Amino acid sequence: MRHFSFKLIKDHRTSESLAAAKPAGHFLCPTGRLAVCTLLTGFLIALLPATSTAFAANAPGSVQPNDSLISATIRTKLAKSKIGADGFKFRVEKGVVTWEGHTEVPQHKGAATRMAHAAGAAQVINNIEVGAAGKAKASAQLHHATVASQ
Repeated sequence: MRHFSFKLIKDHRTSESLAAAKPAGHFLCPTGRLAVCTLLTGFLIALLPATSTAFAANAPGSVQPNDSLISATIRTKLAKSKIGADGFKFRVEKGVVTWEGHTEVPQHKGAATRMAHAAGAAQVINNIEVGAAGKAKASAQLHHATVASQ
């Protein structure tokens, strides 16, 4: 490790000048600084665990969970969830989860998609149908915008 010392040099313009600090040593040249920065950046990147990035799971060539692991995770989540009562069926092939079923609660369709993604699915095909009663209830809860004429 290099240590730098500083000499106090008197400003020749005035007799009562403040001392200016000038380094008495060798600073790294611009190329040397670049090399040090590159080396430090490489060490920092090497220290980051590969699993800590949210993007690593979807990156090409990354290891995806196998179909049986995805299926088991979804089954566990369905057993603990409200949407498990809807009796949805799913299948997993090459990381793609396909949902089938019927519900009267529109939010359950979206919850199934999020559940599959959370289990590690690369893609989700959601063929769950929302019944007419569920669509009518959701539509009735919407607040429609009105424009007053002047």
